[in-house]
Amino acid sequence: MSNDVSKNTASAVVDRNPSAWMKKNLLTKENLLLLLIVIGVVAGVCLGVGLYGKGLSKRDIMYLGFLGDVFLRMLKALILPLIVASLISGLAALDSKLSGHVGWVTVLYYMSTTFSAVFLGIGMVFAIRPGEYGANDDENHKKGGRPSTVADTFLDLIRSMFPSNLVEACMKKEYTELISPMMISAEPEPEPEFAWNSTNYTIPEQKIAQYKNDIDDPYTWDFTPNVQANGMNIMGLVVFSVAFGIIIGRMGEKGRPLKEFFDALSEAVMLLVHVVMWFSPVGICFLIAAKIVAMDDPEQMFGRIGMYMATVVAGLSIHSFIILPLIYIVFTRKNPLMHFLAVAQALLTAVGTASSAATLPITIANLEDNRHIDSRVTRFVLPIGATINMDGTALYEAVAVLFIAQVNGVSLDAGKIIALSITATAASIGAAGIPQAGLVTMYMVLTAVGLPVNDISLILSVDWLLDRFRTAVNVWGDAVGAGVVAHAVQNELASLEENAADPHLHVHGPNGDIVRDYYGKDNLMMYSQQEKHVQPDLKDEELTSM
Repeated sequence: MSNDVSKNTASAVVDRNPSAWMKKNLLTKENLLLLLIVIGVVAGVCLGVGLYGKGLSKRDIMYLGFLGDVFLRMLKALILPLIVASLISGLAALDSKLSGHVGWVTVLYYMSTTFSAVFLGIGMVFAIRPGEYGANDDENHKKGGRPSTVADTFLDLIRSMFPSNLVEACMKKEYTELISPMMISAEPEPEPEFAWNSTNYTIPEQKIAQYKNDIDDPYTWDFTPNVQANGMNIMGLVVFSVAFGIIIGRMGEKGRPLKEFFDALSEAVMLLVHVVMWFSPVGICFLIAAKIVAMDDPEQMFGRIGMYMATVVAGLSIHSFIILPLIYIVFTRKNPLMHFLAVAQALLTAVGTASSAATLPITIANLEDNRHIDSRVTRFVLPIGATINMDGTALYEAVAVLFIAQVNGVSLDAGKIIALSITATAASIGAAGIPQAGLVTMYMVLTAVGLPVNDISLILSVDWLLDRFRTAVNVWGDAVGAGVVAHAVQNELASLEENAADPHLHVHGPNGDIVRDYYGKDNLMMYSQQEKHVQPDLKDEELTSM
């Protein structure tokens, strides 16, 4: 997410002609990129179907998918700078914007809806099981993944949040390795004194039962802690970036150079993402072709991808038309249908552009003009939402990761489900508000739960379409958030207007600066007791500058 969009839009004058804005911005190079991606998908499917069954060797398939592999490597190279820079930049700016009740209500709403979207996506996958469509029971459990216990996975998750070396965390991750006891042989070598009667040698049943118990209970196995494996420690980098971004925001002017550095780095990475995405039509074409040729049963895989699409759309629909409207009703006691119709233009724009950042101005205009929401709320809540509130993206990434796990026959235990929830939420916060940017953060989630990142090619053929639906859900979540926050802080806003209208509530602070308290008179009375100085005749421009 480009944070410059969030910063500039918060204070910019919104275009009051959304129709003209929409016509102007729908005819863009982003839509040209969409057309090229669709052409690449169709060409890849046709090429793959045409070459399937032609006896291509493993090396031939590797040559066919070479350009697709190059595209995936470019995406993977952007994970580290994108996540670190965008999280630090976004949270540093967010913390400096937090203004008491308004800020915390906003963040609490966004985090709650994002987590609910993740858990909804997880529940939908376990209920529908799209990755197991058309498979028998043996295929569903062909792989068990690396042996682990729930306790070890959970402890590994906590350890990974606090890496001992940040540089090493960019290249290595650690886990607890379980060592399975050796299976006892059916006919072991007898002891020397019984060699003459080895054919009659038997093992005591008690000893066999003990071995069976040890094998069935992994908590009794030997283990090696902190085993290193190749791959980024995503959780450690996310936790550090979040903490570092909050600290920079609280440093004020002293932290401004660092904040500007990460703002510039985030913007540079976004430009790189744009450049890489122009290569995506070619990369996607050959990735899909190579994947189809390598499939044992393409028809079954197409059926699974269809079920995957149905799962994503069903999850997004439940979140959009049930969960978010219920939240709106509970907290505002108003009709969510009227709110939905008021921002219908913004939602259609989101579907057309697949960019929540590009839709931001029209969302602000719709809410201010059609719902008459205070501009101080819309200019504060919506830019922040365009940065950290990605309900649709979070749900989509949770479904996609579990779908890939099911296709590979890998079952995720409770610890990895927790890791998936946290990383999917963090990935949605770090996702840029540009088309197909979720593909980059998808690698982050797959790496965190130990799944093969190359299998992302399974969903590339339909990502361009699902991206539009999840972007519309992101924008709808922002619009609901603005309505909820506006209702929750209406008393504070009214109090602020009363304070601004009363010149006797503006006093000089300890350093001689003019102080206006957001909540009321407590801090002002403290200052007035210290200074005993009231400033009764402030000019309007002085008030508005505070």
